[in-house]
Amino acid sequence: MDEKGKRILRIVGAAAGVYLVFKYILPLAAPFVFAAAAAVLLKPPAEKVAGKLRFEWRGRVFGVAPCVIAVTELTLALGVLGAAAYAGGRRLCGQIVLFMERMPEWLAQLNRWLTGMCHFLEERLTLREDTMVYLAQDMIQGLGERMKQGVMPYLMGNSMSLAQGTIGLMVVMILFMMGVMLFVREMDGIRQWMEHSFFREEFIRIGRVLGLAGRAYLRAQGIILLFTMALCAAGLFLLKNPYYILAGIGLGLLDALPVFGTGTVLVPWTVVCFFRRRWRRGLFLLALYAACYLLREFLEAKLLSDKVGLSPLLTLVSIYVGLQLFGICGVLLGPVGALVIREFCFSPADSPG
Repeated sequence: MDEKGKRILRIVGAAAGVYLVFKYILPLAAPFVFAAAAAVLLKPPAEKVAGKLRFEWRGRVFGVAPCVIAVTELTLALGVLGAAAYAGGRRLCGQIVLFMERMPEWLAQLNRWLTGMCHFLEERLTLREDTMVYLAQDMIQGLGERMKQGVMPYLMGNSMSLAQGTIGLMVVMILFMMGVMLFVREMDGIRQWMEHSFFREEFIRIGRVLGLAGRAYLRAQGIILLFTMALCAAGLFLLKNPYYILAGIGLGLLDALPVFGTGTVLVPWTVVCFFRRRWRRGLFLLALYAACYLLREFLEAKLLSDKVGLSPLLTLVSIYVGLQLFGICGVLLGPVGALVIREFCFSPADSPG
């Protein structure tokens, strides 16, 4: 086999290996991967705190182990995040209650609009009065019955899955906390083992790629978060919303979550505006959602490409491929996979990115 054939075989093998690891091995090792990353971040400050807490008494040295301090720091950080989530959840529940209180008014407006449309069609089609009204009522009632028949079995059938998922999440969190403590305690030994391992060079290269991609991703998400908050706050200010600052911060934080995004709020808000015939406000909210979406797509590709060393086109392609293969996690896994393939298959002179 000539050099080109070897290069193609190497690229195909690296791509297949990256896919198999990300698809099947990473989900199994995810708690420990995150635990290792958290341990790397928490170990230096934990060692500093442990050094300050160390004291000598009757010839013996006492202190707190860095692994215990690291777990304490992590617990405090998770507690702060949990308190913030609880406060946000309470505010969200208050908004939901307000929404439900105003729901009858909106339904009455929708009923009047539908009745007017039915009468308009009856006049144009020369039908008997209330023919279209009765037809619409029958359709809405049938739709409601079908929704009840479909939703109730779904809720009953998935209640056990929800309980199992909750228990599984608690187990994963316990494993994560224990993993952080053990990684902090054994990190020096792991580093010595990696330095004397037969795969020392591969460990160094993969560690460099992961560190580069991780730092770039966190920096990109922070900048996107600030720009999204500013954009949403400015848009709501133009709409003369009295809570534009608070709402802009909330939408920015919502956009940073893996599943939700600004569309979780802006799209239903747009639909409500259209139902209430506030066309200008609805179109403005729809444009705001599109601007937030395009801002994320552009900045994510641009910022990641600047830091990880991939071209903007290759970064965008890797993000898209990652999304198709691994879902929302592919936003990070796609560029990481591209970096790994480039690291092991291309020299700096002939690298495509």
